[in-house]
Amino acid sequence: MLFAIFAEDKPGALELRLATRPTHLEYLDSQVEKLVQVGPLLDAEGKPCGSLLVVEVADQAEAEALAAGDPYARAGLFARTVIRPFRQVYAGGQRVG
Repeated sequence: MLFAIFAEDKPGALELRLATRPTHLEYLDSQVEKLVQVGPLLDAEGKPCGSLLVVEVADQAEAEALAAGDPYARAGLFARTVIRPFRQVYAGGQRVG
């Protein structure tokens, strides 16, 4: 099942994000089979201000565990995280659902 994980950084946390990025990427590399689409959200100046992950996992509990295990989350980077089931309708320029 697909889930969208939307995580918003705390204000003024760019340095924490940059310092934690290498371990965050290592963590994502270890979860790559679950990742559908992943990347930073950007502010008006083009600087990272959050994260968006679309993941394929068994259920909400697994999505929550994946989000909680992220070094960004463990470092206290996020002000809030929202996890919702997601239904993909288009992928790769094609309607899939």
